[in-house]
Amino acid sequence: MFYLILALIALGCIAAATGYFRKTGTSEAQELPGACCGQHEICERDSLLAAVSRKTAYYDDDELDRFRGINPDAYDNEAVNEFRDVLYTLREAEVAGWLRSLQLRNIELPDGLKDEAFLIVGERRE
Repeated sequence: MFYLILALIALGCIAAATGYFRKTGTSEAQELPGACCGQHEICERDSLLAAVSRKTAYYDDDELDRFRGINPDAYDNEAVNEFRDVLYTLREAEVAGWLRSLQLRNIELPDGLKDEAFLIVGERRE
């Protein structure tokens, strides 16, 4: 009888430790309510993280590939306008995917457009 009680206590301790480590070992994205886990098509569509999807999509913006590796503050006005033209021809639902595509292609969004793009994405999430 003593060994049975000792075994139950040991199992309880193991279960408690496992539960604790599962809870503290999860990523921040999983702990936040309503946050995207990256495993659903809707989350992937709205996520700005390049790690969510490795699939590079083009949004009729092949010409932007020539800006690969350029610093975001090094663009001239003509280049910024090219990015702006693409941004404002996209549907609202496509902006997050486009930004993720730029990340995957190593293309930096011009500094002057970042606020506008993130505002569009943020309004869509609300």
